Amino acid sequence: MTEIRDLSDPIIRKIHSKSAVIPIGSLEQHGSHLPISTDSDIVTEVAKALAKKCGLLLLPTIQYGVSFEHAPFVNFSIRDKTLQNYLVDLCVSLGQNNIHRIIILNGHHGNQNSLKSISGKISKMTRGKTKVFVFSYWRFMDREFDHAGFVETSLMLAISNKTRMKLARKGLVTQNMTAQQRVKISKLASTNFIKATKNGIWGDPTTANKKDGQKIFCEITQNLSKTVSKLIH
Repeated sequence: MTEIRDLSDPIIRKIHSKSAVIPIGSLEQHGSHLPISTDSDIVTEVAKALAKKCGLLLLPTIQYGVSFEHAPFVNFSIRDKTLQNYLVDLCVSLGQNNIHRIIILNGHHGNQNSLKSISGKISKMTRGKTKVFVFSYWRFMDREFDHAGFVETSLMLAISNKTRMKLARKGLVTQNMTAQQRVKISKLASTNFIKATKNGIWGDPTTANKKDGQKIFCEITQNLSKTVSKLIH
């Protein structure tokens, strides 16, 4: 794994095979037991592991995401279009510097609208020379996505010492809901997360643990690296 910001200009220009990963997170509330940097922290570590496994250049994590739905709780947000324009400019610039295969690794659910059409836009702007592939890390685990629940809390226990388990509280649990109820609550959460969850937590973090976090992390990075390695080689 090579962090591109640590390299000098001559070294970057001499690298023969140039593929890179850009992690994107957010700064938003994750209950009382997790820091607002949770999404950024997790996606950074997943990106590091991916870069190491696949020989990618690692770009600095974009810390700001689209998190307005968490208001009035803390969210330091940018608009969909702002994030998309930022990424388009960055990917075009990478292509101009001979980095033509780019993985955008997303760590926050609210960023997804910004990323939907980005691959096509960059391909059109570069006449197909620069290829961009977009993935959300949670798609590579065999568990339901949550927010400050069991999965995210376990992952944070595995990668950092920032978790305060004594403050963990159960949030919205959907296991016993009907499919129709889940669709309805998910739609509400996409615009008013606090109204849907009450305390800002989707899931139950109270049984989270480091061991499960390590297993989930390994599952994600192994599955993701298998997919990415087929795209860049």
